Amino acid sequence: MSTQSHVGIAASAPADARTAFIRQTYLHLAGAVLAFIAIETVLVRLPSADDLSRTMTGGYAWLAVLGLFFFVSSIADRWARSSTSVGMQYLGLALFVFAQAIVMLPILYGAVNYSSDDVIPTAAILTGLLFLGLTIVAFTSGADFSFLRSALTIGSLLSIGLIVASIVFGFSLGLIFAAGLVVLASGSILYQTSNIIRTYRTNQHVAAALGLFSSVALLFWNVLRLVQRR
Repeated sequence: MSTQSHVGIAASAPADARTAFIRQTYLHLAGAVLAFIAIETVLVRLPSADDLSRTMTGGYAWLAVLGLFFFVSSIADRWARSSTSVGMQYLGLALFVFAQAIVMLPILYGAVNYSSDDVIPTAAILTGLLFLGLTIVAFTSGADFSFLRSALTIGSLLSIGLIVASIVFGFSLGLIFAAGLVVLASGSILYQTSNIIRTYRTNQHVAAALGLFSSVALLFWNVLRLVQRR
């Protein structure tokens, strides 16, 4: 059976179909990262980038921005999982990448204009090394990391609650919070990679790439926060 005709759980697919699925997933992840970099490069150079960044993070506006981001993300994920339209899958991935670029504009604009030149490259290298290490662990350990789902859900809800509380009550979330989100993102990468190995179907490489990109973006965001405050 060819890799083109086989559609089923990747874990039980023929070796060539499984390899093609994994390759396509990581190629799409790389494409999403490159698209994110391109969009963000344009955004931080806009004449209105400074005003937009300040407006987004001012008072309760940041809460609205995050709420809109989570809403758009849920739509993008649903589109990326479409079983009837390949075009809808790609539209979902593109929508998520664009939304991620918008929500990360304030921190990246600040890093570009108000931090040392090595902050973003350092954060990118550290993120890449962590991602590589976690990926190797997921593929070589033989462990099923699906058990992390409950912990990731609880951790995500707790993080959202702390963010909302910090905005409402006006306190700052410091390095410990950023470090905690690095741990959360690392666990999410293990979980998403485990899903690639065990649960995704061979025609779901776009959805798999979106899940991984979401985790990598969260990891980079908080590694960048830690590097900025070093």
